[in-house]
Amino acid sequence: MKAAPIDVQLKTLPQNPGVYQYFDKNGKMLYVGKAKNLKKRVTSYFTKHHDSHRIGVMVKKIHEIRHIVVASETDALLLENNLIKKHQPRFNVMLKDDKTYPWICIKNERFPRVFPTRKLIKDGSEYYGPFTSFKTVNTLLDLIKGLYKLRTCNYDLSEEKIRNGKYKVCLEYHLGNCKGPCEGKQAEAVYNQNIEAIRQIVKGNFKDSLQQFRRQMKDHAEKMEFEDAQRIKDKIQVLENYQSKSMVVNPKISNVDVFSIVSDEGYGYVNFLQLSHGAIIRSHTIEMRKKLEETDEELLQLAITEIRQRFNSNSKEIYVPFKVNAGEDVKVNIPKLGDKKKIVELSARNAKYYRQERFKQMKIVDPDRHVNRVMAQMKEDLRLNQEPRHIECFDNSNIQGSNPVAACVVFKNGKPSKKDYRKFNIKTVEGPNDFASMEEVVFRRYRRLLNEGKSLPQLIIVDGGKGQLSSGVKALEILGLRGKIAIIGIAKRLEEIFYPEDSIPLYLDKKSETLKIIQQLRNEAHRFGITFHRNKRSKTALDTELDKIPGIGEKTVVELLKNFRSVKRVKEASKKELSEIIGNSKAGIIHAYYHPENQ
Repeated sequence: MKAAPIDVQLKTLPQNPGVYQYFDKNGKMLYVGKAKNLKKRVTSYFTKHHDSHRIGVMVKKIHEIRHIVVASETDALLLENNLIKKHQPRFNVMLKDDKTYPWICIKNERFPRVFPTRKLIKDGSEYYGPFTSFKTVNTLLDLIKGLYKLRTCNYDLSEEKIRNGKYKVCLEYHLGNCKGPCEGKQAEAVYNQNIEAIRQIVKGNFKDSLQQFRRQMKDHAEKMEFEDAQRIKDKIQVLENYQSKSMVVNPKISNVDVFSIVSDEGYGYVNFLQLSHGAIIRSHTIEMRKKLEETDEELLQLAITEIRQRFNSNSKEIYVPFKVNAGEDVKVNIPKLGDKKKIVELSARNAKYYRQERFKQMKIVDPDRHVNRVMAQMKEDLRLNQEPRHIECFDNSNIQGSNPVAACVVFKNGKPSKKDYRKFNIKTVEGPNDFASMEEVVFRRYRRLLNEGKSLPQLIIVDGGKGQLSSGVKALEILGLRGKIAIIGIAKRLEEIFYPEDSIPLYLDKKSETLKIIQQLRNEAHRFGITFHRNKRSKTALDTELDKIPGIGEKTVVELLKNFRSVKRVKEASKKELSEIIGNSKAGIIHAYYHPENQ
């Protein structure tokens, strides 16, 4: 059936909660979304001006709109999640449905085995998980193995077969890893008590096992069975050590899911912590690629639904940094203080660490993608019209008012381009005047680039506050470049970013990559300028002492300083000492210059 025109389709949409789907002219799904009011939400795509280029592209491709009406927003949330995973539409956030997470299985059998698995078989067995890595599973199973002796064989241990002596104990029994239920050496009730304790440990509840072991230790001690009491004490320490590694601030926080998000230009990173009986029993972070400039609220809400489904969470309460819709049966808590706030902050730190690790990996595996991301982030953070692929930073150096110089360092694609560095002797300014010096070097730099027809930077940074920035702007204005190149100033004290004709500075996040690159530029310009200034001061010092002596050239001066180490020692040296280095003729000239009274 041929689709009706879009305007007709919009008019017939219901005003109910539901899920909408966009298709192109070939019947390929473009996007899936949820709405409290289908008509209002879908119509907004076609009536609003979209700042995002991707949204504009998507809207142009929409040929058909389909919708599914549901009873509530919660139902719409779940349905949207399932449709995205099933169809992976081009313009939706990517959700990978990973079915290979490991579980811990307690087998449905007499004398149950406990083992890891990636397959869920519907045979009545109990499955705990999924866990985010086999490392976590193996740590838990090693803990359980150290506390309880369980069988590992796959025999059918029915009462009849055990009674008839069908099986014989194996090496595991002789090694002390199994108590021999196959020969009736361990009662089923005792074995099942251990299985119940294991269930609680896997759920994160260590309380019952600790109490049981403490009672056993006390009983052994009262009976003077000190070796057995020590063996139980060792188990208590193992259990307490494991618990302490995952303990949160307040052990009363139980059966809670915690979510947080950090994001950048193209991706969102959502961390999930699962708490049970005061312990973190799971931590997992997912990366979500943005498609239509989704907000943190939209990404987090989508991730909560996905993660809770993926990990089969039935927690009735979640902690989040801001309000989201998690369903009618889930209590959403936005902690403001105390232990609950701390656990949300811990989740956020985990998300940030994950993001940092991804960046490090990206630098190695895909450096171009890393550069593109950093440039896009700088453009957004600094409110620029284009990405600052070419940045130049200026710094003045006139320590103690002498030998005023300036430096210009160049970064391309976020990295130093040392062959493009330039240094300047201040020519038109008398005395220490940072503002006038900045105007001179900015003017000279870009006048030359214009004359030589070379490419101009997208961003200029001047080291200093509003005064230096105004000087740089004035130089650009004289050259007709005002408004064609972005220019900012950075003040050292509080790392304030100043813009022309804006009295209120910008403060970037201290950990942001944008600020780090600006600081690197400023520090590099300072280092380059100071080195040039120091060299010039050293040369000036030589000029005033030795280079003024008639008949003494640069090579002679270098030779003297190499041997005598200072001008003072040259002045104090005897004629004989000088002649041993530079010969009688030049030694006589220098000695006569410093000691005319002896001539």
